[in-house]
Amino acid sequence: METKVDEIAERVYRFSTYAPEIAAPAGFTFNQFLIDADEPLLFHCGPRALFPRVSKALAAIMPIERLRWISFGHVEADECGSMNLWLAAAPQAQVVHGQTACMVSLNDLADRPPRALGTGEVMDIGGRRVRYIDTPHVPHAWESGLIYEETTRTLFCGDLLTQIGEGPAVTKESVLEAAMMAENAFQATSLTPMTGPTIRMLAALEPRRLAVMHGSSFEGDGAALLSQLADFYDAALAANRQNSP
Repeated sequence: METKVDEIAERVYRFSTYAPEIAAPAGFTFNQFLIDADEPLLFHCGPRALFPRVSKALAAIMPIERLRWISFGHVEADECGSMNLWLAAAPQAQVVHGQTACMVSLNDLADRPPRALGTGEVMDIGGRRVRYIDTPHVPHAWESGLIYEETTRTLFCGDLLTQIGEGPAVTKESVLEAAMMAENAFQATSLTPMTGPTIRMLAALEPRRLAVMHGSSFEGDGAALLSQLADFYDAALAANRQNSP
């Protein structure tokens, strides 16, 4: 496996590793993102097995020791399996997440105490402003939360809009159909009355870019795409209710 590096926005880098054996024959991508600011932030750590490849890719952009912040969508191996390896490689780095994630898991799991943020709280990381947003159970896990980089208007989506296969690093074509196909295959999203409204809350940010953890990132009308995704989940929830005994 090779980890590819692409700049999807100014000083926002995507590290992507394609795993052909997952969801074969199409395969599956694992993506991490670096915001290269005065205090650089890595969103998604990747699983432990990918740390040598991803850290080498990041080191081609900047010294790993510069890394200051580490975050991710929720507590899951592909999101934070290598968290403590990154902390060991970057002595000044600190995990940052929502209050729920820190209380439930990260205060214990992280080798250094994490920083807990309230929903809507903004971190100025030097030239970039990162807003933390709680998204409980969306797409899954109580502690779920995402970040929005206000300067480039990039929403880091975590598992939202997951796609099977290996596409371009960033596309201006809609990824909705591919995301719906992946959801129908994996059924990974928690369907609750808050799923659609939470995604519409993200759409209200009007992001220009959607940085997706599995599959291609999207550049364009992020609000419209997220609204369509919310409609899809609303319809799925209604169908489930109708088919319930």
